Amino acid sequence: MWTETHSFFVLMGGFMLYVDEKPYHTLQPDEVLMLIRDRCIDAPTLTAMQIHDRSKGNAISKGLVILQVAWFIMQLITRAIYHLETTQLEVGTLAFAVLNFLTYAVWWNKPLNVRCPHPVYWKSTESRPDSYIDHSERDELPPLGILAPVFRPIIELTGLLSAVPTSRKLRVLTFDGSIKLEDLDTVVLLLAGLLMATTFGGIHCMAWSFVFPTYLEHLLWRISAVAITCTPWPSLFTLFLFNDLNMPTVVYIVVYALYVMLYVAARAILLVLMFTTLRDFPHDSDVFKVVLWTSLVPHL
Repeated sequence: MWTETHSFFVLMGGFMLYVDEKPYHTLQPDEVLMLIRDRCIDAPTLTAMQIHDRSKGNAISKGLVILQVAWFIMQLITRAIYHLETTQLEVGTLAFAVLNFLTYAVWWNKPLNVRCPHPVYWKSTESRPDSYIDHSERDELPPLGILAPVFRPIIELTGLLSAVPTSRKLRVLTFDGSIKLEDLDTVVLLLAGLLMATTFGGIHCMAWSFVFPTYLEHLLWRISAVAITCTPWPSLFTLFLFNDLNMPTVVYIVVYALYVMLYVAARAILLVLMFTTLRDFPHDSDVFKVVLWTSLVPHL
């Protein structure tokens, strides 16, 4: 029976097509369905339990991570109830903790770090794999120069500009947005990403009224928090607008380079401020106080 674990596994490049006893191509989800339908391969008999047996993570390791995150969030909630001061570093850590919690929740059934794919053998004698799988060497990504390490993963992930090379052969893309989704699924995926990005930035806004060593640091925190919270939304609207206007590729790259630089700069400023704002706390500050009940629970 096909499960969510199988879906994760095939997206990870878990099924390798063998032709004449040699590895030929790492199968994508649509290719698996097409070849099974046309009786070119047998349906994989690999069970979810066998996939999890190859995984480097299990429920215990994932559960401990979630428990650690939940414990940290519980501490911050308790401090707020007792009106104890919270630092900017804790707010930033909370933002990552929430994303970590959500990631582990949706990836609970995802195998971890599976190295060896499961072989699937070509059995058709009436056709060859070339009739079904495109192994052309075209790569439609525009030349990006020194910016390629930054923008190539983003373009691959979003699937923009038909830029994902069709030649995968024995590997899959780390970031792959070329898989065709239904319109509704695409909208849900985009909204989920935007909501997670907005949530991540919004948590930084919790420090809006915190005490900062200087007014400049306070202002920088507010501007940067608003920037990372709001930037994903105009970037989405820009995408729809440029698609309607059929803007050239270079305009996409320039505009989204500005969005990326704004977001990266804001994240870098927040990261620096998380540590620089720790320098002036007096020794009797509430920051150093611990709620009594938490001191009785062993920290994980």
